[in-house]
Amino acid sequence: MRAGRRPAGKLSRRGRGSKDREPTVLETVKRIFVGRPLATSEQEHQRLSKTIALAVFSSDAISSTAYATEEILFVTAAGASSLELGLSRLVPIAFAVAVLLAIVVTSYRQTIFAYPNGGGSYVVSRENLGENPSLVAGASLLVDYILTVAVSISAGVAAIVSIPAFRDLADQRVPLALGLILLISLANLRGVKESGRLFAVPTYIYIASFSLLLVWGLGREFGLFGPDISPVPFDPEAAEVQRQAGGSLALILLLRGFSSGAVALTGVEAISNGVPAFRRPESKNAATTLVWMGLILGSLFFGSAVLAHHLEPYPSHEETVISQLGIQVFGDGPMYVILQFATAGILVLAANTAYADFPRLSSIIARDGYLPRQLTNRGDRLVFSNGILVLAFAAGGLIVAFGGVTNALIPLYAVGVFTSFTLSQSGMVVHHLKEREPGWRRSIVINAVGASVTFAVLLVVAVSKFAQGAWVPLVVIPLIMALFKAIKRHYSSVASSLRLPPDYRPRRMNHTVVVLVGGLHRGVMEALAYAKSLAPNHLVAMTVVSDEEERERIERQWAERNIDVPLEIVHSPYRELTRPVLRFIDELDARYDNDVVTVVIPEFVVRSWWAHALHNQSALFLKGRLLFRKGTVVTSVPYHVD
Repeated sequence: MRAGRRPAGKLSRRGRGSKDREPTVLETVKRIFVGRPLATSEQEHQRLSKTIALAVFSSDAISSTAYATEEILFVTAAGASSLELGLSRLVPIAFAVAVLLAIVVTSYRQTIFAYPNGGGSYVVSRENLGENPSLVAGASLLVDYILTVAVSISAGVAAIVSIPAFRDLADQRVPLALGLILLISLANLRGVKESGRLFAVPTYIYIASFSLLLVWGLGREFGLFGPDISPVPFDPEAAEVQRQAGGSLALILLLRGFSSGAVALTGVEAISNGVPAFRRPESKNAATTLVWMGLILGSLFFGSAVLAHHLEPYPSHEETVISQLGIQVFGDGPMYVILQFATAGILVLAANTAYADFPRLSSIIARDGYLPRQLTNRGDRLVFSNGILVLAFAAGGLIVAFGGVTNALIPLYAVGVFTSFTLSQSGMVVHHLKEREPGWRRSIVINAVGASVTFAVLLVVAVSKFAQGAWVPLVVIPLIMALFKAIKRHYSSVASSLRLPPDYRPRRMNHTVVVLVGGLHRGVMEALAYAKSLAPNHLVAMTVVSDEEERERIERQWAERNIDVPLEIVHSPYRELTRPVLRFIDELDARYDNDVVTVVIPEFVVRSWWAHALHNQSALFLKGRLLFRKGTVVTSVPYHVD
């Protein structure tokens, strides 16, 4: 073995590069907040157990139990109706919503086994209904996830500032909301498993405290644990409705009340979108978690409606229905405080479901060519970090635009959710007809009933809440679909231009190299040496001057060094750089046929990151302009300043 040669297959420590180079400040900050990079081989260890996945994918759905009952009462007890009449219809409406929940959960359980790679209604629609239905489903879900973050974060902030000790923060809703988005974003950038562990505890505290509220409250109401609980004292100044008996409840109000209660189903599809995040066997574990979620959601929602029917809370913007129930059942002791903080926590953490699904779904849509391909990239922690950042910025923009009060966006929820429900179940009907797997006839009946019911609910929501904002998806979803198709056309056009025919032969090229010179220094000499090593057909150095003094100085330096590369001097009286360079390259390019122009730019590199801001960035802007010039290659030759 000759001296100075390393054995084949081995790299020096310098070649490996990880231990010799000190991390930059940005890298150090990133490691602190995001954590160490994870190898692709570690992806299997980032999968979720059922208990963690329940918290990750179900927080959105379970959080709806904190406000769904109240939303029904805000509709059915308002106007010409009364609180007495609204409470009398509360349990039947809640039962209808619970039945709808059972239908949707059963249908999505089939979707999980049929499409174990995730994607939910988008993939089901793509495989069975075609391009346009799949884009409608994809657009509906993406909009729904952005709304989930904006609305849940603002609702959580509202719950926090309603606690007496924090009411002075009411004017700081937007900074608080943006801070919570930043916190949840950083947690998710650390990985699905770590964010799941972090957010699982508050989710289970909410489930436990809410369950205790229902068990203790209903147990006392039915004489199992002690004396009955007094109804909620009616406060006519705080209540938004009248208490007296009688009144009238029109069909349209009943339908609107049902559609308001149907917001409890938001987030049910999340598990079907994220099947690959589960431990093996993925489909079985995801299906089990979906059933758990359905049972918890249905029990808490229906139980809260029954308890409200007995305790007669009133809808108010001053105090939530859950708070009224809690103080009647627990008093103002520690359990009430725990319930309130748990409610605020689950409302904030409802956003985490969107963080689990939006990046994954957008990566699937991007792989199909309808979104930027950067969304398919996994970050250091094996999560789709670009999707997380897009979601955070979009939701943050909504919060800023609406001043941290995003309740007006709630009617948009149900439209997007039930659109995706309907498309998913219709697609599953087609899937069963094509595959004819064992039990396919029974499955068709289940999905057909589900598609019919969810479509009926979609019509109810669209009609009953059209004026409250249900018209917005009719505008937004087509715009997003148009964006999808424009991106797809672009990628198809690029692919067509890059396609390599069997008889393709590259043209013979002449090579012209231009070295840009600002002044004569070591970096320029290194760049000239590099340009000569390319052995071009034509080589020239070029500089831009603004006065005769500059011209004389560069010519003198060139002659003193006896440089054998011809120097072209371009005069720019207005001290402009980019335009004279481009014009010179155009003229040079016109001299020769079939040539490729390589522009060599000498650049010196300083050691500290902050020192870059102290030097002229003209080379950066020039490279940006040259990038779009056809037949031009741009090469930077760095000279490191020690």
